[in-house]
Amino acid sequence: MTSAQKNTDWLGTIIRALIFTVLLWFIIFVIVFPNIDTMTFVFFQDGQFTMTAFERFWAAPAARAALRNSFILAPILTITVGFVGVSLVLITEYFKIKGAKILRMGYMTSLFYSGVVLVSGYRFVYAEGGFLPTFLYNTFGMDISNWQFEGFWPVLFVMTFAATGNHLLFLRNAMRSIDYQTVEAAQNMGAKPLFILWKVVLPVLTPSLLAVSIFTFLGGAGAVAAPLMIGGADFQTITPTVLTLSRMQGSRDIAALLAIFLGMATIILVSFLSWLESRGHYLSVSKTKTTLVKQKINNPVFNVLAHAYAYLLFAIYMAPVVLITLFSFTNASAIARRQFTLADLTLENYIHVFSGNQISGQSTSSFQPILTSIVLSVVAAAIVAVFVTFVCRVITKSKGKGWFGKLFSNVLEYGLMIPWLLPSVLIALGLGMTFRDPQWFMGNQVLLGTIGILLLGYMIIRIPFTLRMTRAAFFAVDDTLEEAAKNLGSGPLRTFMKIILPVLIPSIMAIFALNVNFLLTEFELSVFLFTPTSVPLGVAIRNLLQEASGGVDNTSLTLVYAVFTMIASALMIYVAYGRKQMRED
Repeated sequence: MTSAQKNTDWLGTIIRALIFTVLLWFIIFVIVFPNIDTMTFVFFQDGQFTMTAFERFWAAPAARAALRNSFILAPILTITVGFVGVSLVLITEYFKIKGAKILRMGYMTSLFYSGVVLVSGYRFVYAEGGFLPTFLYNTFGMDISNWQFEGFWPVLFVMTFAATGNHLLFLRNAMRSIDYQTVEAAQNMGAKPLFILWKVVLPVLTPSLLAVSIFTFLGGAGAVAAPLMIGGADFQTITPTVLTLSRMQGSRDIAALLAIFLGMATIILVSFLSWLESRGHYLSVSKTKTTLVKQKINNPVFNVLAHAYAYLLFAIYMAPVVLITLFSFTNASAIARRQFTLADLTLENYIHVFSGNQISGQSTSSFQPILTSIVLSVVAAAIVAVFVTFVCRVITKSKGKGWFGKLFSNVLEYGLMIPWLLPSVLIALGLGMTFRDPQWFMGNQVLLGTIGILLLGYMIIRIPFTLRMTRAAFFAVDDTLEEAAKNLGSGPLRTFMKIILPVLIPSIMAIFALNVNFLLTEFELSVFLFTPTSVPLGVAIRNLLQEASGGVDNTSLTLVYAVFTMIASALMIYVAYGRKQMRED
């Protein structure tokens, strides 16, 4: 070996050691340490182990009620979302329903807006003084004096129609993977349509259904926007209660304990999902697979009922979207009356927002939340995209570097997946508790109270999803491309930049778009870490709705925010999935 080769090997070793050190620092001090800090805060006082937090939790009725409510909502929501989600896929993919393309577009609106924006839309339609009760009173003279849209049932109703997006994304693909010859074989054997649906079709959907059901359960257990905004005093779940308790000096240990309970439930269910995936699922299909043909409902009564049910769901999904958009172009008087006429049309609401006028009663401009969310979501998504692409490259190259390389890649991969096991509220509490004081591993900087901690939180919660999707994209790259480049004398960096990265770019851009879409209206983490000078869009909408409860009417501003997020989210989904998939039958 020449001295030049030795120097190159030593340089490579030093670079790999530096990379390992930096990535290990990020995992230990940014991802792991804040959660350990939370555990220490709950279970240790003055250096002594204590169970005082459990005693205080048991003595706090609100905390006990929040835990109970979360685990009442979660299983019931899993059932209702599962029923509606499966029926949406059957309506659009399995049965012959007239207008299926239009119906699918309506059902997919739950992908375009979510969280606080979605809940504000349903409040505008269904809450006391909303469009529906006002319409019923003005049109039919119905007594609406006792009309209420608050508590468990409204929360369940809103979250049921908010959480079907995963079913449309994943069950639809599973449905299209069915070999139609299995359906034909069952028909030739005299099986009835309901039997075929139950014994042939639904078993194919079961693996995907189990996965999305677990995520629905976790979404119900960690629900924040719907309980916070329409749960009322009688139905608050874990996360809103943690938000309240964390702001009370003497109750932060109870808040942290509630977050830990939610984290334990998340870890258990995600572990169960991983176990299901490891078992594998197999379906016997023919060698020449045929595309599924939509089934006609021959019974005229069932056919009418199926169409009625399909269009009722369409109306429920579309009503908030249409009314929000429509009333965002009307004046304050029309919005207050919840009545629309052509004479009320105006662009004043949009001019008010995009001209940067101040929000009523606040010193910030009405455009500031939009700008804050755009900048934070784009910057966080871009940093995560670059960081994870680099990490995936390191993992891929380290796998074949002996036992140390394999250990390094496993530590890196599993360490960065830790946030996937933790609810946003636990991550937010950990970041808040750790970085409210100077930390030597952060250069003695106090991050709490700065926009930096919100950016850091956004990055942490999107790393697991980005890592999983980007790793899948790396697996799809043909190894022979890199080997050919190496044989032609191309170095590792040049090979990656000129050969591998162009192949990955479409997948990276799609993941980037989905991350921006998610972060644009992120609320669960933002509501804990935002600062008064950098209020994200989701928090701004929540604040406006709270002001409305206090007599300040900023409904027009809320509507404009909602329309903006829907348009932005639709554009991001279009970028992520492309024109071809968006137009698929």
